[in-house]
This record gives sequence, C-alpha cells and structure tokens, in this order.
Amino acid sequence: MKIRICQPVIMYLPAFKHFVLAIMLPLMLMSCGRQQINQQTALIPKPDSVVFYTGFFNISNGVDLISDGSLNAEVELLRKYLTEQSIIVTDNVDQKVELMLDGNLKKDHYKLEITDNQVLLKSGSRQALKYGIQTLRQLLFFAVADQKAIACQHISDAPNYKYRGMHLDVARHFMPVAFVKKYIDMMAMLKMNYFHWHLVDDQGWRIEVKQYPKLTEIGSKRNETLTGHGGVKPFEYDGIPHEGFYTQEEIKEIVAYATLRGITIIPEIEMPGHARSAIAAYPELGVTGEKIGVWTRWGVSPYIYNVEESTFDFLEGVLDEVAELFPGKYIHIGGDEAVKDQWKASGRVQQRIKELNLTDEAALQSYFINRMADYLRKIGKAIIGWDEILEGGAPDDAVVTFWRSWHKPSPAIEAAQNGHKVIFTPASLCYFDHYQTTLQDSIEPLAIGGCTPVDSLYIKKPINSNFPDSLRQFVWGAQGNVWTEYMKTPEHVEHMVMPRMAALAEVLWTDEKKQDFEDFKRRFKNFAKWLEANNINYAKYIFEDN
Repeated sequence: MKIRICQPVIMYLPAFKHFVLAIMLPLMLMSCGRQQINQQTALIPKPDSVVFYTGFFNISNGVDLISDGSLNAEVELLRKYLTEQSIIVTDNVDQKVELMLDGNLKKDHYKLEITDNQVLLKSGSRQALKYGIQTLRQLLFFAVADQKAIACQHISDAPNYKYRGMHLDVARHFMPVAFVKKYIDMMAMLKMNYFHWHLVDDQGWRIEVKQYPKLTEIGSKRNETLTGHGGVKPFEYDGIPHEGFYTQEEIKEIVAYATLRGITIIPEIEMPGHARSAIAAYPELGVTGEKIGVWTRWGVSPYIYNVEESTFDFLEGVLDEVAELFPGKYIHIGGDEAVKDQWKASGRVQQRIKELNLTDEAALQSYFINRMADYLRKIGKAIIGWDEILEGGAPDDAVVTFWRSWHKPSPAIEAAQNGHKVIFTPASLCYFDHYQTTLQDSIEPLAIGGCTPVDSLYIKKPINSNFPDSLRQFVWGAQGNVWTEYMKTPEHVEHMVMPRMAALAEVLWTDEKKQDFEDFKRRFKNFAKWLEANNINYAKYIFEDN
C-alpha cells in the first residue's frame, strides 16, 4: 500500500549543515510516517481491509454532509458525532462527506473511500451504514486529536459473526438512564449490535408494567444490600434501601437511542426461577403463598413461580407490555438456575405434574418454557433462554445462550445438534464480573471471583476452534455478561468492561486470521484516548506495563 508521510518544512541552511540533514532527514521522515500510520490504523475492531493512498482529507474548515432523503437519521447521527468533535458542518466548503446505499454490496458490508476532497461511505444496508459511521467516528476523533486530517484510504469491511453482544444486569444494582445510553454508545463505537438487558431478578424488578403496578411499587425496592462477599458468613448488610426502575417512556427513549445506533435490545424477564421480586409484589404467584421481601443477598433464591393458570395469565400480561416496548424479534426468558425444591415439596405442584401428564420437575420446567414460547410466537416474538432450557426439551425455535462452560457434555454442542441457534457466553471467558488480573488483593475492586484476563478472552476466544465444523451454521455469535452484584456504580461497570468489551468486539468482528493480540494492545492504547475523552473509567493498569 502507498502511504504519504509528513513533509517537514526545509528552510535555507548553511552548506555545512547539509551533511547533517542528509543523514537525519530519512530518519525524520520514517518517524513522522510511523506516527501517521499508528494514528490512522488504531481502529477497533480491526477492519477487514485498509489501503492507504497519498494525500489527506482536511477537516480544519469543516465538511459538507450529503445523502439522499432516505438517510436523514444516519446523517443526523453523523452530524452529532461531527459536532462533538467541534467539526463544522457547512455547505460552504469543498470537503464532502457522502452517505449512500449500494445494492451491489452485501447487507452487512460497507466501504469507506477517503480522497483529498471527499469521504464516500456506502453500504449494503442502513445497518451496515451505521457500522461505517462508527469507523468514520473513530477516524475523525484521531484526526481532531492529531493534525485535523484523515489519511486518504480505502476501507472494505464486514463482520465475522452476526451476533456481537453485551449484557447488563440492572436488577442487582439499578443503573440510571444516562448510563444505559453511555453503555450503548460504548457498544456502538465497537460495532456491537445486540444489548441483552437483564431487567428482572430476585433482587429487583426494573421495568414498569402498567397492568401490574406493584411490580415496581414493591418489587423494585429492597431494604438493604449485602456487603462484602456473598460467600462469606456471617452475612452483613449496609442498612441502605436500594431502588429504581425504568418507566415505559424511558424504555422507549432508550430503545430509540439504541436503534439509531444499530443496536437491538433484547429484554430479559426471568422465569420460572429468579422470581423473588415478582413474588414479593404478588405473593399469589409463588408456591408457598407467604409474604416475602425483595432479596437482599446474592446467589439464587429458592422462590419460584407456581404453575397455576392465573400465574401464566400474569406472565402473558407482562410479556404483552414488554413486547410492545421492544421491537426486536427476541425476548429472553431466563430459564436458568430454577431451584425446584419448592415444586418438589408442594402437593399442589405435584398434582399439576400429574394433571399435565408430566414425569418430574424437569419436565414441568420444560412445559413452562414451551408454554411461554408458544405465547410469544402468537404475538410475533421468539424466545432466547440460558442453556438450562435444554433440560427436558427446549422449544424448536428457541435460541440458546450457552454459559455453563464447565458442563459436560457441552450445552453449546447439544443445542446445535438439536438445531438451535447458539449465543456463546462461556463463564470462563465472557463473564466480565470476574477479576481481570491475578493481582486481585492489591489493585482490583471486589468481584464475584474467577479471573478472566483480556489476553485469555482474545486468544482463547469464546467460540473456539474445537467446536465442530459441522455445527458452525448454528453459531450466531457471542456476548459479554456483566452481573452487577459487586458493581454499585456506572464507573465500576466501566472499569470491569474495558478493555474486555473492546477485545470481545474485535474477536467477533475481525476475521480470525487477521487477529493479533499484540497489535490489539497497541491500538487499544490509542483507543483509550477516546475512552478518556468520554470519561469512561477503563481499567488503566491492564496494559500500562506492556
């Protein structure tokens, strides 16, 4: 490829200095060229193809945005990014930035052609156009930080996996609307396209359901929270009430925000286990009927939904409102860690097992999940569930989120063998609530346990080479999970996800043959300047000695 290097200004020099200049000039040119290359190749995730050419696209006097009328939303998004970088948008300059759709490109493919007077971004779909805008956004940031110019280049790019996701648990610790948007911005910059929003758990119900107001009046509030590690007894509590939920108007606002940035939100409404906050609000939903509070501890509560028709009516009513708020195809219904002790001990539940001609509690959970899947199908949705939904038989059209990396045989292989699409999020590599280094006592904040260094995530990869080639057609992609038991603030979440979110984004976007961890580290050090400019509290010590 051809690369233009910086041209130093050569002033008149006395003759005796020419000898020194003859020696130093090549070194100056090489150094200056390397600086330009490093700035302009700092993109994360790494594009499929980049070819540099002579020249620069200068942005110091502003740019003119051009597109046809069908792309107004994308133009306004790019205008916002330009304004954030203090780049003037005006039609009184020769420097043009044009957005267009190209029917000759595949739907997930974009091309970015930068000459000295034009940036042409074309793509096979509006979704891919948004990916290209994020690439341009990174280039613009480094241009503003450097020399107010982008090197002339041609980028051709498309993702390796279709599902590139991040998860956020707001049930254990509620996160404000502004931070949820910031989290979405972090994902968008890295071209991630699915946000798995964990809205419900034993420790809190975080979504307004107008038909059932007690879910937020009672279920969104807990009296206090466990302090210290959940595995250490005696348990101690902070005595501070914790509460919060998202109104339906706030959810609509967040959904629109994500959609504009090319991100589909998948809400998670846990069932049949992890249901204590709902049962606290409506005790008749539980097996025992007793009045309980929203859980103040971590771990898995034994409280589980009963299987009465009235409970299914309740859940269908909840899903009706959830489906209206989230336009995407999928709703995650959990299905994990459903402790069945209360079902086993309940004469009424055992009677229901017989009435339904089922064999045991595992079959009852399968019935529960399949019934919910049938209802979602009727209202135009489909389910995703954690890999426990395979136990007893999962609905044919269910997507399986594989997390139990220790389980034998592998739930991921079992799911694919049964024709299910699989999202990989193995706990051994994709649980970002785990520690990031082995220096846990000295520099890392308290975490749930485990250790998932960024190099292990990048090099070992969530979807590893051992997965059978014959089943790869069922691999949808992967996601990082952020469980917030030990993350009380947005700043703590940011610390736990970066740089691991960036590494995962590249592992899922970039062709595996072009992935290089040492090169990723170099680029992340540049990318960190964007994180700092946007007040993102990344784990600075991860690469500081490398």
